Amino acid sequence: QVQLVESGGGLVQAGGSLRLSCAASGSIFSIDDMGWYRQAPGKERELVAIISSGFSTNYADSVKGRFAISRDNAKNTVYLQMNNLKPEDTAVYYCNAEIRTRAAAPRVNYWGQGTQVTVSS
Repeated sequence: QVQLVESGGGLVQAGGSLRLSCAASGSIFSIDDMGWYRQAPGKERELVAIISSGFSTNYADSVKGRFAISRDNAKNTVYLQMNNLKPEDTAVYYCNAEIRTRAAAPRVNYWGQGTQVTVSS
C-alpha cells in the first residue's frame, strides 16, 4: 500500500507565502512524475505544477514566476513553494505521484488527501 501525506496548508494574507510538502510512503519501487493540483469551490481540479524524476518542471500559466516545485527523491517527497499568493489561489491542494510498487508493475496514480490553502485579501 502507498500513502501520500500532505502538510503545510493554511490561511495567509495576499502577498504572503506558504510551503506545501507531500511525502510518499509504503511499498514503493520508484516514483516517476510528482505534481500538485488544486480545486477551488465550484471549479474543476487543475494542474498547478509537475516535476519529473529527472527534475524537469512545468507550471500552470497562472502560477509561473510565483510558485516553485521541487522534490527530494531520497525522501520520496515533493514540495510546492508558493510566493506572492493571491486570493484566487484559494483552493484545496492535492499532491499526485506516479508510483511503481515493484519493478515489473505498471505506474499507478496516487493522490493525497488534500490540504486547504486560503488567501485573504
